[in-house]
Amino acid sequence: MSTLPPGTAPIKPEFLLSIQPREIPDDDAAEGSTSHVNGRPDAGAGGDGAEEGGKKLSGAQRKKLAKEERKNKRGANKGRRFQKVRDDVELCFRVASGKQCDFGEECRFTHDVAAYLAAKPRDIHFPSSEDITDVPPFVRLEMAEDGDPRKSSLDPTTTCPVFQRVGECKHGLKCRFLGSHVRAREDGELELVVDEEKKARVAAAETEVNFIDGDTLRKIRTKKYPHPIADAYLQEIKNANEADKVDAEEQPTEVPAASAPDAPPADTVNDSATTALDTTVDKSQDDTPDVPTRFVEKKRLNWTGKTYLAPLTTVGNLPFRRICVDYGADITCGEMGLAMSFLQGSKEEWSLVRRHPSESIFGMQIAGSKPQLLVPAAEIIRKECAGNLDFVDVNCGCPIDLVYKTGSGSALLDAAGRLGKIIVGMNKALGDIPVTVKLRTGVKDGRNTAHKLMPRLGPEWGTSAITLHGRTRQQRYTKLADWDYIKQCVEAVRAREAEEDLPPVPIFGGGDCFSSEDYWYKMDNYGVDGIMIGRGALIKPWIFTEIKERREWDISSRERLDIVRKYAEYGLNHFGSDTAGVNTTRRYLCEALSFQYRYIPIGLLERIPARINERAPAFKGRDELETLLASGDSRDWVKISEMFLGPAPESWSFTPKHKSNAYGGEESQG
Repeated sequence: MSTLPPGTAPIKPEFLLSIQPREIPDDDAAEGSTSHVNGRPDAGAGGDGAEEGGKKLSGAQRKKLAKEERKNKRGANKGRRFQKVRDDVELCFRVASGKQCDFGEECRFTHDVAAYLAAKPRDIHFPSSEDITDVPPFVRLEMAEDGDPRKSSLDPTTTCPVFQRVGECKHGLKCRFLGSHVRAREDGELELVVDEEKKARVAAAETEVNFIDGDTLRKIRTKKYPHPIADAYLQEIKNANEADKVDAEEQPTEVPAASAPDAPPADTVNDSATTALDTTVDKSQDDTPDVPTRFVEKKRLNWTGKTYLAPLTTVGNLPFRRICVDYGADITCGEMGLAMSFLQGSKEEWSLVRRHPSESIFGMQIAGSKPQLLVPAAEIIRKECAGNLDFVDVNCGCPIDLVYKTGSGSALLDAAGRLGKIIVGMNKALGDIPVTVKLRTGVKDGRNTAHKLMPRLGPEWGTSAITLHGRTRQQRYTKLADWDYIKQCVEAVRAREAEEDLPPVPIFGGGDCFSSEDYWYKMDNYGVDGIMIGRGALIKPWIFTEIKERREWDISSRERLDIVRKYAEYGLNHFGSDTAGVNTTRRYLCEALSFQYRYIPIGLLERIPARINERAPAFKGRDELETLLASGDSRDWVKISEMFLGPAPESWSFTPKHKSNAYGGEESQG
């Protein structure tokens, strides 16, 4: 241990390949980027017309902003693009599903099934858990015999993960595992197989919810979707602001309002307007059928002691959340969505609210800079996700410059008045769906502000739960999370609740939780009701099992590869089992592996548990598979994906977020 540089994980000498620590990618990319799961580019929210606090930035300001962003992204592969990979011959989707095409001969896709099958690549063989071994090639593949040339792409020995789980594959003949659910009729034509009994039995347990149809998206996009509660609330804000201006003008000119001895700060003025608005709106609508739900009517969040998976951009998609649920996550939250994009009817943004039935407590997270964006978006979300959404989380922690500079994310920490209006309005628009808030300790190092803001979130604005990440925006991940300050904030909230005889709201802490020991020590010593886990789950999704069983799990390489297999299965069920879906799954599987390779097996350590801030030197595993899973070379991640998703097409490539993981990177382990 003494020969290793400070901050290096204490790996046993027999497993060391080098004592120099590997480079670790910037973890803010995981929780802060605005790249989303359906292929939206890794671009900031501001774009060319970036705004700060709702004001247009000048050319010089945008240039300065871009320079800051470039500085913060050193070492990152910027501007990543992932194009969809499609079949060389594209078969009409309706024909592929065994239906008649409404367009007939005018359809831009082929209806020639024989030609399609002749050009289609061989079916992918999807291995089972029993097919996984810890010696090369790590999965046992059965070789199928070629049959009739017309059916040469078919492999009758394969298993379609979608058909196996739900009894029907919606991609029909386009499925890359077609041999699992097709048979030849007496006339030689192919017939799709449907297991009606399984389809009926598992429908409720396997069907994702919160799908938004095209007509609804069109209404939202063309501003024809009604949101009367939001409209009324925003009008009240406008009226209150105008009344404040009149009052200010009537002040004696010789005594400016700012210098009056009892004048509150600017944010406090805004806050009193918010409180007045809350009363006005409720009273004026007491006798109307659409009266907004008051805070006391919200569903109570009984979250004490539950495990909580953090909302994670790009990597926190539905297949990954399902993995974490399998290993014990109780609360899950979708990736951060932008209020503006929801209001623009973005198909990609609305896909972020999808929920799998296995997610027993599920919420979505939204970011925005002002009530005019967040309140109408909240009202539409309530109507479209009624009964399938347990909470909506307001992002007050995103540190990325292009989010912060628009007045969103962690910028709201310094705009209490605006944040109050946002939360009050969202509470009205969401009906009985609770509003929660995720925030950081402050914006700048040495200037923590959360202890002042948090006691106001529940009593004044109706927040139903709070999560505090123990770092400032400026700090990012350069230092350990400040759990002593988290405890101070919890005590401040509890003091006000006790003083006003209010029921306690759940408070979760977050930062650097990487083991069962970490988790329970923090639970016992810092007064929180639970701990939100982000990076710890990305690196080792089984951390939730460790927490619930109060043990450190020396998981085997075979068990870890089975998690990869399960991710591929869930990805194919979510993204699709056709060529496009297979390679979308491949992309996000590689994104997941870009975190999981950082796990150091417990059996290789001289001291346990591992610490999240320790950097690993290059090491070899206890078997060849364990060594492969520790590789930081993105080519090896693609190789692992091919075990379950077949060979990557020549036109497909994976660009990792961090340059150190790129092809030929010095930190690769090979």
